[in-house]
Amino acid sequence: MRSFRVGGAVRDALLGLPVNDTDWVVVGATPDAMIDAGYLPVGKDFPVFLHPETREEYALARTERKTGRGYHGFSFQAAPDVTLEQDLARRDLTINAIAQAEDGSLIDPYGGQQDLRRKLLRHVTDAFREDPVRILRVARFSARFHDFSLAPETLELMRAMVADGEADHLVPERVWQELARGLMEERPSRMFEVLRDCGALARILPEVDRLWGVPQRADYHPEVDTGVHNMMVLDMSARLDAPLAVRFACLTHDLGKGTTPADVLPRHIGHEQRSAKLLQGLCNRLRVPNDCRELADVVAREHGNIHRSGEFGAAAIVRLLERCDAFRKPQRFEQVLLACECDARGRLGLEEQAYPQRERLLAALTAARAVDTATLAAQARDQGLSGEAIGERIQHARVQVVHDLQTSRASAA
Repeated sequence: MRSFRVGGAVRDALLGLPVNDTDWVVVGATPDAMIDAGYLPVGKDFPVFLHPETREEYALARTERKTGRGYHGFSFQAAPDVTLEQDLARRDLTINAIAQAEDGSLIDPYGGQQDLRRKLLRHVTDAFREDPVRILRVARFSARFHDFSLAPETLELMRAMVADGEADHLVPERVWQELARGLMEERPSRMFEVLRDCGALARILPEVDRLWGVPQRADYHPEVDTGVHNMMVLDMSARLDAPLAVRFACLTHDLGKGTTPADVLPRHIGHEQRSAKLLQGLCNRLRVPNDCRELADVVAREHGNIHRSGEFGAAAIVRLLERCDAFRKPQRFEQVLLACECDARGRLGLEEQAYPQRERLLAALTAARAVDTATLAAQARDQGLSGEAIGERIQHARVQVVHDLQTSRASAA
């Protein structure tokens, strides 16, 4: 019974990167032997155990055989006679198929160290084609190691998998899991470029895939192409260290432009509402978490109005804040504004421009939220008002304070 450190922990250590999680593979053991040694079984699909002290994951060396379509279409064999090399052969990329023995020596039968030096993402064996999740993983690693290139033979294999229908059998939860992780990488656009290049994007996110080749007005979008703009916005969200919900909103804010009738291009009248409708279908299909779904919906519907808010009077500003539910959810509104800033700066040559809308709207929200709504409501009830009339009284007060704020700002300018 021997244990080897494997996967990302070995790879990242060789690259000089922080190692956050360590996985181990165990050769020459049985499940009973692991339990007798105090390990806690946690694997559902195959034998995985938690170390009794470190709580790190230890998986029995295993081989696998394709039995059906998709992520679950496998049978596994975990037995004491399965070798380390056999276990490493089933991994996705050579840089993830390096093992380290307890004495520090490296076992690298598939050239992972050489590919690290070459900065190359390359599949280990033809067994890669048996698991469609690996398409997503390679795309995600492309976003993380964005200065690495993708081996041509690996890209061709991914294209063949898509053509064979493997991408159509991806489980929604795994798609979202990999997309979410890819969105949080340093260059998230690389993930979607790789998915598009192998044809998988059209299968899993057709709403995003159809944005490429759709023109926009050059006076607003010097980069013109909607897909290119979308990727620039996404990378800007990474540059500004935005959380996942903001990055997802950036990815999906312009979906409606992919359905603009050809005879009105490059204008996109009403694309915001079309974007929101397409977004709901996408979120339902991939079972996107509510926080990401709700933020993206606000951004899709209102980003155009937020961009133009410098032209709005006080009443229009308050209505915008109400539509964004900013009074009840001010922190989410800050994230909405961050996504809109990414949209404004994710344009060719405009990456360093200021986004004053963000500061102005936050100031307006702060002023409007300072209105004592409880006292106003009590006074209105004393005057015999109720329901909608009380709401109008509160809205009027908020409009007044925003108007006063705008007047003072104009005077200072």
